[in-house]
Amino acid sequence: MIRFAFVGLLCFSLNAFAQSAAPVPAKKPVLKITPGQVIVPTDAMRRPWGELISLDPATRTGSFRNEGDDTVMRFTIMPYAELLHHASFGDIQDFRVGERAIFRLHTNDLGEWVWLTYIQDEMNMLNGHKEYYFVEKLDAATGRIQFTQANADKSFIRSTNVVMETDAKTRFWKAGEPAKFADIKVGDGLRAKTHGTGQGKTRVAWEVFLDDASLLKFQTEQKAVHAKRMAEQGLPGYVDASESGQLKLTLFHEAGEWVRALKKGQKVQVAPAAVDRRPVVEPGNATVTEAKMAGNLGKVTVAVEGPTTGFKPAGLVRVWVGK
Repeated sequence: MIRFAFVGLLCFSLNAFAQSAAPVPAKKPVLKITPGQVIVPTDAMRRPWGELISLDPATRTGSFRNEGDDTVMRFTIMPYAELLHHASFGDIQDFRVGERAIFRLHTNDLGEWVWLTYIQDEMNMLNGHKEYYFVEKLDAATGRIQFTQANADKSFIRSTNVVMETDAKTRFWKAGEPAKFADIKVGDGLRAKTHGTGQGKTRVAWEVFLDDASLLKFQTEQKAVHAKRMAEQGLPGYVDASESGQLKLTLFHEAGEWVRALKKGQKVQVAPAAVDRRPVVEPGNATVTEAKMAGNLGKVTVAVEGPTTGFKPAGLVRVWVGK
């Protein structure tokens, strides 16, 4: 018995030693906003619904009223932030004061929730999540629509008994053409673009879409706006390195469509940019030596014909394709 007890104790001790000697899994690094890098700290973020109060294109800053508690929150837009407008990519000038959106925020070194990595408008949220406002009640006299927000087959219900108001400025759309309040029926799946009223969660519609075709028409128009902007203003990104006449670049998510089409040997133009993402000098000629996608980001290397002294690592850049 003593022998068996000793063997058991020995096995237990060896097992405990083996466990203690096993390597400890490395802790997942905590993501942090870092100048010159595209980092979205999804492990530490807030995404409140809010009513847009202000946007300043020169400084890329703004503010919104948090619908949850009516506090005014100020933010600084990261250069790579996704400004999602009309269910597509947009920019500051596309947004209207008062509109409701989701604002993704992260903390700075002082613990303040001020770094912004996306503004997602209502249309983008509904389209991306494949959700609708299913009509429960209609009040033609007041222009109110009571609805349940859910996905197409209602297997997921986000909220019920929500009220959306309409007024004389509300536009209604069906099959991509103007419609009216009377065209809405109980049970219809709507989508909308709404604005706040200065307090609480009240929503008033600017646009009400009675079908997918109407929202997609707005989306198609916005895609054309974005494409024109990329052609005229250049693809935005960061300079990763500048050495021996070559620039290594990270181009942002909004430029992905154009990065995918880039070929080795293709002629482009490049220029360093300021905080407002606008070029600070006339663009110079360059040749693509490598172009690939890394997730949603473009990794592009170009050989520059002129000097590269104006391009600083972690600095902003614009790249023109076919300019």
